[in-house]
Amino acid sequence: MTPPTDAAAAVADGAAHSWSWPGSLALRLVVLATLVVVLSGAVAGWLVAQASGQDAVRRMVDQQNDEVEVFARLLSSKIEQSQKVLRTVASGITPDMLDLPATLEWLLQQGLPAVQFFDSMLVVRHDGELRVNLDNGRFEKAAQLSPSARDALRRTLVDGKPMVVDLVADRSSDARIMFTMPLHREDGSVLGVLAGVLRLQSQGVLPVSMALPPRPDTRLLVFTRDGTILSHSDPTRVMGRVGDEPGLAQVFSQWLAQDSPVMGPAATQVLPGHVVSMAGMPLPQWMVARVSDSQAVLAPLQGAQRQAWGQVAGATALLVAVLAVLLLWLLQPLARLRDRAQHQLAPEGRSRCAAMPWPRASGEVGDLVQVFEGLQGQQAQQQQRHLSLEGQLQAILSSASVGIIISRGARLEALGRQACQMLGYQPEELQGQPTGMICAAGADCDALGARVQSAFAAQGVFDGDLCLRRKDGSPVWARVQGRAVNPAEPKTGTVWILEEMTAAHEERRQDAWVLSHDPLTQLDNRQGFEQRLRHLLHGLGQATDSAPAPLDGQGEAIPGVVLFLDLDHFTVINDLAGHDAGDDVLRHVARVLEAQVRQAGWAARLGGDEFAVVLPGCTAGHGLAVAEQLRVAVQAWEPVYQGRSFTLGVSIGMVVLEEGLHDVASVLHAADMACYDAKRAGRNRVVRRAVQRPALLQ
Repeated sequence: MTPPTDAAAAVADGAAHSWSWPGSLALRLVVLATLVVVLSGAVAGWLVAQASGQDAVRRMVDQQNDEVEVFARLLSSKIEQSQKVLRTVASGITPDMLDLPATLEWLLQQGLPAVQFFDSMLVVRHDGELRVNLDNGRFEKAAQLSPSARDALRRTLVDGKPMVVDLVADRSSDARIMFTMPLHREDGSVLGVLAGVLRLQSQGVLPVSMALPPRPDTRLLVFTRDGTILSHSDPTRVMGRVGDEPGLAQVFSQWLAQDSPVMGPAATQVLPGHVVSMAGMPLPQWMVARVSDSQAVLAPLQGAQRQAWGQVAGATALLVAVLAVLLLWLLQPLARLRDRAQHQLAPEGRSRCAAMPWPRASGEVGDLVQVFEGLQGQQAQQQQRHLSLEGQLQAILSSASVGIIISRGARLEALGRQACQMLGYQPEELQGQPTGMICAAGADCDALGARVQSAFAAQGVFDGDLCLRRKDGSPVWARVQGRAVNPAEPKTGTVWILEEMTAAHEERRQDAWVLSHDPLTQLDNRQGFEQRLRHLLHGLGQATDSAPAPLDGQGEAIPGVVLFLDLDHFTVINDLAGHDAGDDVLRHVARVLEAQVRQAGWAARLGGDEFAVVLPGCTAGHGLAVAEQLRVAVQAWEPVYQGRSFTLGVSIGMVVLEEGLHDVASVLHAADMACYDAKRAGRNRVVRRAVQRPALLQ
C-alpha cells in the first residue's frame, strides 16, 4: 500500500475539520440576527395594528384642518370687513377737520353713516392730542381712555400702519377690540389716527351664532397670541387661559417656545389622547384651534390590534429558527479560517499548518485568505528590508567622517563612530541615555535645551558651537548642526552632526584671533578679511610673474571671485522683533554662508548686515552660480520671532579678480557698487561689475 501524498494528507485533514464550532463572533451574529428579526416582527406588528388607526386619525385630521381653516377665513373676513368700514370713515376726514373739532364731531355723528358700525370712535391728531372720543353716540373726555387704548394710538402714529388691538377686559361681556387706521397727508406723512372699537361678542367680530354646539369629544376655540380665550364651545371658558386647556396647552407652549409667527394655513398635531388643529389669522394675531379626543376614535380598533400582534409573534418565531440554522451553515468557512490562523500563530501548531490548507470559499472569506497569504509574503519582505536598512544606517554611522547622533524625546537613540570617539564612549554606553549625559560639567542643561528649542522655533534648525563632556569629564567643543528627521512631526527624532572645534575654540581665545574676527558671528571681521584678501592678491601677483594663472575649459583665467552681500529688510526685524532677534539672524546667515563656501573659500562680516565671500580659483560662471545659491538659501529661510514670521532677502554684488590686481580697496569698492546696483534694480538679486584699476596701474 503506497503512503499518502502531501496533497492527500491536506485533503484528509481538511475533511477532518469539515465542521468547526462557530466562535464568539458567529454566535454574536446569530444573537444579533435574532434580535433584528424580533424587532422587525415587533415593528411589523405595530405597523399592522396601527394601520387602521392611522387611517382614522388621518380622516379626522383632514376634517379638522378643513373646519379650522374655514372658520379662520370666515373670522378673518369679518375683521377685514371692519377695517374696510374704518377705511371708509377715514377717507371722509380731511386735514382741516382735525383743527375743527366741531366739524369733525358733526361728521362722525351725522355725516358718515358708517360710523354707526362701531361702538366707539376716536380721532387723534399727529401731536398726540385726542380730538374726538365718541362712545355709543356720546362724546367723552380723553381722561376716560384706557392705557392700552392710548398705547395702540401712539404705536399707530409712530409706525403709520393700521392695527388690530385686543382690549380684553376681566369679563367676557366687556371684552372689546380696537381697529386703528392712520390718516395721511398728500405727501405720505402721518396726519393723525382714526380708531374704531367693537365689542368682542358683537356681530362684527365673534357673534354667538358662529360657535359650534358643545360636544364631549371636541372643542373649538379662538384665542389671542398671549393665550386669552375669546371664543369657546363652553361659554364659561371665555376669557380663560389656553394653558388650562387639556391637549391644547402643550401645543401652545411649544409654539410660544419656538417664537413662531401666527400661522396662515391650518396645521395639525397628533398627541397622546388628543388631535389638535390650529390655524392663524395674521391681521388680528389670533389663533383658531380644534381639539378632539383621539381615544374615542381609536377604541373600536383595539380588537384588530390584538389579533395582529398574535400573527406577528408566530411569524417571528419561525423566522428566528430558520435564520439561526442558515447563519451557522454560512459561517463555517469563517470558523475554519479562524482555526487555520490560530495554528499559524501558535508555535506548536506550525508543523501542522503545512498539512492544514487555508479554507477555500468565495466572497469575503476568500478575500481574507488571499490577504493573509499576501501578508505572509509582505512580512518576510519587510523583515528583510528592515534588516537591510539597519545595516545601511549602521554602515553610515560607522564610516561617516563627522560625528552623527540621532535623538528622540530627549534621549540618545543612535550614535556614529566619530561621535563616540569624540566623546570617549562606546555606542552601547550612550544608547537610550538622556541627552543631558553629554552636557558639559557645570552647564545648565535646561537652559541649553531652551536655546535649542528657541532656534528650532525661529529657524527650523540649530547651528552653533556647544561645549560637551567626554566620558572622563573633560570638555570638548563641537560645531553642532541639528535638524528634525521630519519637520512636520518633531517627535520622529532629530539628527545631529558634530564637528570637533576644540582647537579652533582655543585659538579664538588668543588676542590675534579676537582682533581679526567678529565676536558675534565668529567670521573674519573687516580687518581680517582685508588682510586675507591682500595676501590672496599678492599671491596671485607673484604667480602671474612666475607662471600664468590657471585656465578653465574655455581658456578663461580663474584667479577668483569676490561677493559683497547686503541683507534686505533686515531693519524690519530689528525694529519689530528687537536687536536680540537681529543678532540671531546675523549668526544664522553667517552659518549659512560658512556652510555653503567652506570647501571653496571663506566668508567675513564687514559690519552691520554686510558680508563678503571670497572664492579663490573660481570662474565668473561658477561664481554667479554660487552667488545665486547663497541668495536662494537666504530667501528660503523664514525666521519666526515673537510669533511673527519674517522674510529676508540679500542683494549680492560680484567682481572677478583679474591678473595684476593688488588694490584691496578697489576690489571692495567695485563689489560694494555692484551690490548697490542690485539694490537699485529691486533687491534680492546678483549683479556683476568690473574692478576699476587705479590710473597708475592702467
